Amino acid sequence: MKEKLELILKAAMEEINKASTIQELEDAKLKYLSRKGELNSIKKNLKDLSDEDKRIVGSLANEVYNKLDSLISERNNEFYKIELDKKLKSEKIDITLPSDFRPQGKIHPLTQTVNEIVEIFQGLGFSVMPSEYSPEVETEYINFDMLNFPPDHPAKDMQDTFYTKVAPNVILRSQTSGAQIRQMLNQKPPVRVISPGRVYRCESVSARKNNLFHQIEGLLVDKDITFADLKGILNEFVRIYFGSSRPTRFRASYFPFTEPSAEVDVQCIMCEGKGCRTCSGTGWLEVLGAGMVHPNVLRNVGIDPEVYSGFAFGMGVERLTMLKYAINDIRLFFNNDTRFLKQF
Repeated sequence: MKEKLELILKAAMEEINKASTIQELEDAKLKYLSRKGELNSIKKNLKDLSDEDKRIVGSLANEVYNKLDSLISERNNEFYKIELDKKLKSEKIDITLPSDFRPQGKIHPLTQTVNEIVEIFQGLGFSVMPSEYSPEVETEYINFDMLNFPPDHPAKDMQDTFYTKVAPNVILRSQTSGAQIRQMLNQKPPVRVISPGRVYRCESVSARKNNLFHQIEGLLVDKDITFADLKGILNEFVRIYFGSSRPTRFRASYFPFTEPSAEVDVQCIMCEGKGCRTCSGTGWLEVLGAGMVHPNVLRNVGIDPEVYSGFAFGMGVERLTMLKYAINDIRLFFNNDTRFLKQF
């Protein structure tokens, strides 16, 4: 039996070494090392031997098994390396060759500005108003009447507002301020929200104006809110948005829904206040409108102006984008010219 084991070892090693494929190697393994293999058949007959012979033949059988198993593993590794080399050679890439140009889309500059402004005000404690509070198709009642516009206000004229054929009082909103009405009707103070969105006005399209543009509305209502709180919030916004502290000025203005009202100017980013074509020689650029929420507006939504006060502000996204990136024509945002858009 010892001689038979040696013959099996010799024959198996020759067959394993001659194997040229993984399949041939697997066949040799089944032939010699499987349960039905030649080596295992010898182990089954150990019961017929004496104890001494069992020890000698059993030890030799294990030794043969380990040698063959080790040899098969080595040959397997050889085949693996050969296949890997073939695969690497067939799939290799010459990185010195010029690649194909694959244009990638980018976020529109107006969307970038909206995202940036929203992030700034979220950092200042504001949340984004639910979209259902800010529809683009609005009623005249919400867009004007609830915001303290008098019945004969010129903004209601057909020349300024897009009226729809749905009903006489259904319009395309001319401002995002109507969103604050819906917010206060659905949430009692404290209120601290912003609302980005599109607005529509009957404007002659030019380098500075369009009949479709974007605004961001802000509203804060709580107890003991003052104009100083409004100035602090807006000055901090200007500092973060333009990247550094910059002089601002608040000019008295008029909006039906705020009292007092103000236009907010920032020192010209082009000439640093010295006067240039961008700022028409004044050294200042208008960036937004703001003011304390009018008591009549608070009463219209069921909030007691003797207990609560607040402020609101609205800014044009196109204007802020144009100021930050020195863009001189608002129409560029809507022409879909990739030469312009890919710069952002």
